Amino acid sequence: MPSLDGTATVFCEGAFNTPNGKTAHGLVRHTRRYRVVSVIDSKYAGGDPLGILDGRESDIALVSMVDEAVERAKAAGAPLTHFVVGLAPDGGRLPPEGRAAVREAIESGLNVDSGLHDFLSDDEEITALARSKGVTIRDIRKPPDRKHLHFFSGKIAEVTALKIAVLGTDSAVGKRTTAWLIVDAFNRAGVKAELVGTGQTAWMQGARHCLVMDSLINDFVSGEIEHATWAAWKVSGAEVVVIEGQGSLLNPAYPGGFEILAAGRPDVVVLQHAPRTAYDGFPDCPMHAIARQIEAVELIGGKPVVAITLNHEGLEGDQISHACEQLQSETGLPTFDVLRDGADGLFEVLAKHRSH
Repeated sequence: MPSLDGTATVFCEGAFNTPNGKTAHGLVRHTRRYRVVSVIDSKYAGGDPLGILDGRESDIALVSMVDEAVERAKAAGAPLTHFVVGLAPDGGRLPPEGRAAVREAIESGLNVDSGLHDFLSDDEEITALARSKGVTIRDIRKPPDRKHLHFFSGKIAEVTALKIAVLGTDSAVGKRTTAWLIVDAFNRAGVKAELVGTGQTAWMQGARHCLVMDSLINDFVSGEIEHATWAAWKVSGAEVVVIEGQGSLLNPAYPGGFEILAAGRPDVVVLQHAPRTAYDGFPDCPMHAIARQIEAVELIGGKPVVAITLNHEGLEGDQISHACEQLQSETGLPTFDVLRDGADGLFEVLAKHRSH
């Protein structure tokens, strides 16, 4: 994989700073695949995307439309090469305004990467336009041919690297961001760590070992998790493998943690939590207590949850510290807000398990 595919604008119209914009959020915070120079969302045009999300400054612009993104990048001496769909709506469908923006991007000579379930490469009108303009469409969620997929073999037992799964108490709760922060913390300490990405955003961020769980045929999900984890150890030589979680065990629509626990066989689990009363997108489905969620993870996986990481959505200042203290008291586990405070404390907890 090349370290940088090109210079990108990320389309997130109407969804930035909402759960449906989490792909854009991930690309603003971290990507090895693109140089992201702008995000498209007219509501926030003129702002700083990283400032809105995390209160930090960046050199990424928020713009209103495709042509503004194109002209801005050209004027800065870094012409765009890619238009990336940064939307992550329930069901993964492309809205009409998104399709219009894709057409405009292709007309402007941009390659298009999309992680949605609506495959642009199956759209005859869009693919014909792309051919006429000499640009490429990549549907990240389009699964490989079955002949390239792996069935579970048991080779996960060979892996001697420390395997850390970052699971969550809900979907869209920040598991991937925490996973990257853990990878970066180990690498800074001179310990080779690799992320096993399990969704389209991780691929867009440049994860070397990746699958897209929610678009695979179920028979091959466990085998692909096993193979990616094994390859991160065997091929990349990782001493630590961090597996990105999907959904949560008890979310009614996205119970994505079962295969990760069964096939990835993590040695330890970090559980990401947000102070929500109901599951994401399902206001009539109350969140299970965190004690029950920990119990479920440890019962199924047979290995311990060793830390809690807080998503501080809706909290500010002292409320965040109080929430961490409350979670630590309630669970008896060290609790961190890694997005606000960094991952050093969490790294110290996890590093102790390398020799076990």
